[in-house]
Amino acid sequence: MNKTDLIDRVAESTELNKTSAARAVEAVLDIIAGTLRQGDSVTLSGFGTFSVSSRSERAGRNPRTGEMITIPASKAPKFKSGKGLKDALN
Repeated sequence: MNKTDLIDRVAESTELNKTSAARAVEAVLDIIAGTLRQGDSVTLSGFGTFSVSSRSERAGRNPRTGEMITIPASKAPKFKSGKGLKDALN
């Protein structure tokens, strides 16, 4: 499922038009991204938790030349599924 499919399903489920459903989906995604950008986590009870993981600087190798390089520290999004989501899948 991609974003367009998600918007279509939200529109069907909530009986909103596609424009309103698209605005709602975009708003939720923007709020989650903004909260993660601030360093906070987002917990959706029964679904899961979005958080930010910090990766430290590390040594790596350029696959083309074999030369050693330094991979800079970075932040990455992380998702941990909740019990409700796990139970729904099993």
